[in-house]
Amino acid sequence: MPPRQDQRPLVEFPCDYQFKVFGPADPDVDFVAAVQRAAGTVMPVPRDALRVRKSREGTYLCVTLMVRLLNQQQLNAFYTALRGVPQLRYLL
Repeated sequence: MPPRQDQRPLVEFPCDYQFKVFGPADPDVDFVAAVQRAAGTVMPVPRDALRVRKSREGTYLCVTLMVRLLNQQQLNAFYTALRGVPQLRYLL
């Protein structure tokens, strides 16, 4: 792929940004609470900012987190915090 000629940023701030965090749907592991705690280290995240969906087989949960980001540093901080969730399988 050729290098980008356009030097504009891929994300323009402020913006609403969506993270998708995948982990186990294990009743012994509160994955949703772990995601909320991790995100809360960057900024307060109310429960209604999270949507939860089970996989077709019920093995995994997808937690969609919608936040308002003001700058690239916040975006980086969220990715760093969410990568620290022990049960994390995928992060988009």
